[in-house]
Amino acid sequence: MEELADLTERLVSIPSHEDETAAGDAIEEWLRAETDATVERDDAGNVLAFAGATDDPDADSLALIGHHDVVPPAEAQTTGDGLDGEYVVERRDGRIYGRGTADMKGSVAAAMCAFRDATLPAGRELIFASFVGEEVGGEGARHAIDAGFAPDRAVVAEGSTDYSRPGVTDVVVAHRGRRGSRLVARGEAAHASEPEAGENAIYRACDAIDAVRGLDAPRATVLGNEVSGSLAVTIVEGGDTWNVIPERCEATVDERTVPGDRADLAGVADATPGVELVVDQDLPPMACGDPAFADAALDVARAVHDDLGLDAPEHVTKPHATDAGWLAEAGTDCLVCGASEPGEAHTDTESASLDALDRCYRIYSGIAERKP
Repeated sequence: MEELADLTERLVSIPSHEDETAAGDAIEEWLRAETDATVERDDAGNVLAFAGATDDPDADSLALIGHHDVVPPAEAQTTGDGLDGEYVVERRDGRIYGRGTADMKGSVAAAMCAFRDATLPAGRELIFASFVGEEVGGEGARHAIDAGFAPDRAVVAEGSTDYSRPGVTDVVVAHRGRRGSRLVARGEAAHASEPEAGENAIYRACDAIDAVRGLDAPRATVLGNEVSGSLAVTIVEGGDTWNVIPERCEATVDERTVPGDRADLAGVADATPGVELVVDQDLPPMACGDPAFADAALDVARAVHDDLGLDAPEHVTKPHATDAGWLAEAGTDCLVCGASEPGEAHTDTESASLDALDRCYRIYSGIAERKP
C-alpha cells in the first residue's frame, strides 16, 4: 500500500486543471519504467499502455480507465500565489488530501499498479488508459474513440465507494447522463402599452415551461437496478427593458438522462408556437450490456472484501456522468469502480481513503486476472 500511496501523492501534487501535460508525462514515465508494455501518447495527450495478447486479433481486451485532469483547486489546495504552484498533498488519518485524490488520481494510481502487477490469462489483452479533458465533456475519451479505441470491456475508475453502505467499494452497472438544453422562444417586439401589437416571447417560453413540468423524468432498469433521471428548468432569461414586449426568451433545462430513455423536449418545442430546442451538452448515460462481466467483477470485489473482513459490495448505479458513457455509446461494455466516496470530488477538502485505494488495486488486479 505504501507504493500506491506514494504514487498517488506524486500524481496529485502535479497541477492539471489547465494543462494536463506534466501529469501525463509522469504517468507515461512511470509506465515505461515499471512495465514492459507498449506505451503511447496520442495527439490529445491521452496516455495508453497495452500488455498481454496484443498481437492476437481475437484476444479478449479489457481496459482500466481513468483521467488525469482535475477541476481548478481552491487556494488552500495549492502552494503558489493564486492557482500557480504545486498542489498541496497531505496524508493523515488514513487518507490522502489534495485536489484530484478522489477524482481521480488515486484510482488512476491503483489502476497503474494493477496494470503492472496482474498476471494475465491466455488470450487477454490488458489496456491502461488515462484520458485528458474528462471534466470538460470527455474530450480525451472522444478523441481516443474517434481514433479507434474500442476495448471489449472496461473498468472506469470513477467513484463507487460507500454507495451501498459505508466501508465498501461497490460495482456500478449503470449511470446517468446529462443533457443541457435551451427552449428558445421567439416573438415580435412591440411597445408595452400596446401588447396586442406584438407577440410576447416570455409567454411562449412560459407555455413551454408548463409543458416541461408535465413531463415524466426518464427511468430505466439495468441488471435489476433502477436508474431515475431528473428534469428541471434552471434559468429563464428574456426581455430587455420594462416597456417593450420581449421578442426573445430562453429557458434552460437540466436533464439527467438514463440508459434508453429521455424526456421529450423536442415534442415540447414542436407543440409550442415560436419555440425551438437547442441542445448545448449531451453527456451519454452508461449501462453495462454484459451481465456475465458485471457478475464476474462483483465476484472479484466480494472476494477482496471477504479477504479483508469487510461487508460485501453490491451492484449499484451512479448519479453522475463519466467517460464510461462515451465508451458504452461506442460499443464497449463498461463498469465503474473506484475509490471516490459521495461528496468528496471537487471539494475544498477533497480526499481519498488509503483503504479504498488498496481495495481498488486488488479489485482491478482480480478482474484483470480472471479468465474470459
